[in-house]
Amino acid sequence: MEPPSENHTGDPTDNRSEIRDFLISRRAKLAPERIGLPTGRRRRVPGLRREEVAALAGVSTEWYTRLEKGHIGGVSEDVLEAVAQALHLDEDERTYLFELARAARPTRRRPTRRKDVEIPSSVQWMVDSMTMAPAFVRTGRLDIVASNALCRSLYSPMFDSDTTGDRGCANFPRYFFLDPGSHDFFVDWEEGARATVAMLRAEAGREPHDRALRELVGELSTLSPDFRTMWASHDVRIHHEGVKRLNHPEVGRVEMTFRDLNLPLPQRAVHDLIIYTAEPGTPSEDRLRLLASWTAPPTSPTEPIRDRPWNDVSS
Repeated sequence: MEPPSENHTGDPTDNRSEIRDFLISRRAKLAPERIGLPTGRRRRVPGLRREEVAALAGVSTEWYTRLEKGHIGGVSEDVLEAVAQALHLDEDERTYLFELARAARPTRRRPTRRKDVEIPSSVQWMVDSMTMAPAFVRTGRLDIVASNALCRSLYSPMFDSDTTGDRGCANFPRYFFLDPGSHDFFVDWEEGARATVAMLRAEAGREPHDRALRELVGELSTLSPDFRTMWASHDVRIHHEGVKRLNHPEVGRVEMTFRDLNLPLPQRAVHDLIIYTAEPGTPSEDRLRLLASWTAPPTSPTEPIRDRPWNDVSS
């Protein structure tokens, strides 16, 4: 098998450094004993050696070395799959590797990126209809671009934060890393911060030509040592769901589960719909109900709701 050829596109957004750093970081995290190799005393660095990964993937050491240097544009999907299996990549990491390879392929046309689009009214109506579940829509850059009243009340410290600025929308990475209050608001701050960075890293693989994303990463790297450290770990997460614990300033601690659903939109825009819910019968549910009661729209006593006959289908 011939070694992969270099990328001569001259593209200023050449992603070879991202490919190199990602593969090296995954190799360093794979302990020899995990694949049945002796640890040995002569290992000077953690993880597997290049020749060991090459043998597991069924390629030459020379070939894998060039791949690890970022020359990935002409590599077939079968070989990428073999490398992913050799490195024991999880599903999100595997997807990220394939996205990096796609972005590295030469193209005659200027690469396009997903557009920022206005959220359709029907999506906002859907989110607003969830009166007992905090719900919001976020972009790949983790901006909140649509939310219901309960979400805005639950995340009031973030919506009111100076990190929102003139942009008019809250942004999870900026709040996590640029507002000191986030450490008190998020019970599991470090776990949430790492997940946030891992989702940004995945978006960078999908959309390497997104200037706003690069500017966000640059801003956070400059202003936050914590972000720089976590970004350098090259961890990747595409779907994020589980448990969220918050210290709300008015109702106290709230523990919820949440789900992340894809929400395709026009012009290649792909956002996520996030829905939170508290376990029935718990103090967290009572606290969410209290927040919901504060955000419920007032009803007018002069306009009572009249029952409509069951067979009345008139508009």
